[in-house]
Amino acid sequence: MDIKEIRDLSLAEIAARKHQLREETFHLRIQQQSGQLENSSTLRTIRREIARLETVLTEKNKAGAASASEPTAPKKAAKSSAKKAAK
Repeated sequence: MDIKEIRDLSLAEIAARKHQLREETFHLRIQQQSGQLENSSTLRTIRREIARLETVLTEKNKAGAASASEPTAPKKAAKSSAKKAAK
């Protein structure tokens, strides 16, 4: 899955996809330990996709937190108003 496609997903869809990939990783590791896994590079690609999902989740969480905690008035204006009021 491409990073652009991941960014278009909702948080719930990203979490579901991440859970699905973690389960797949678990099953592939079991196959690898028993000697049944033919293509071991799939573990690497899945691990990288999980990292992409984590990155987008972090970006979306930070963007949501930044927009929610943004003050309505700029800080510089508040400081200058406080200084004027003190005089």
